[in-house]
Amino acid sequence: MSSKLIAPSILAADFANLQRDIEMVNQSDADWFHIDIMDGVFVPNISFGMPVLQAIAKHAKKTIDVHLMIVDPDRYIKTFADLGSNVLTVHYEACTHLHRTLQAIKAEGMQAGVALNPHTNINVLEDTINDIDLVCIMSVNPGFGGQSFIENTYNKVAQLKELIIRKNAKTRIEIDGGVTNKNAKKLVDMGADVLVAGSYVFKSTNQLETISDLKKIANS
Repeated sequence: MSSKLIAPSILAADFANLQRDIEMVNQSDADWFHIDIMDGVFVPNISFGMPVLQAIAKHAKKTIDVHLMIVDPDRYIKTFADLGSNVLTVHYEACTHLHRTLQAIKAEGMQAGVALNPHTNINVLEDTINDIDLVCIMSVNPGFGGQSFIENTYNKVAQLKELIIRKNAKTRIEIDGGVTNKNAKKLVDMGADVLVAGSYVFKSTNQLETISDLKKIANS
């Protein structure tokens, strides 16, 4: 069985000490950097854009997992590839032609991800699951860090896992929002492969230990 991955969310990092926090993730047991790009239109908040991602990529030594919470993501696919993204996730709700968007992401040499908001049903991916490398299930409403976990997420993970198995897809399942040591094991047991953790990691007193513990729980 493949190892379960931990992806600290840089949205929760200390932006006055960003390089320090990037180096911490490099040295930790984490597997990916999770980068949330928000435009203030698709979600209420604005996070950061290309110059900050460029700065992160300069120091990051692990997979860069970029989550676009923006309208019309197709305009920026090549830009994010050029900035060093390894995985590029777009929101189902923001894509008029999802299949075309997935093909464009793969054409730029990145893995293609699709995020689903809490209200979006898993069955919308029935026809595209075999083209998707990663499904990011939002376990909070997108737009802000530090929200509490939505309990219905467990059902959605189980439904998605069933779809992946039924369609014989190779898709990974990522959970984004409110992940802690309290729900990590249950999420993995339901089928999750990648756990995104923001505030839980960066607000802890010992970040390296928190990441290490989460990784152990996820793979226990």
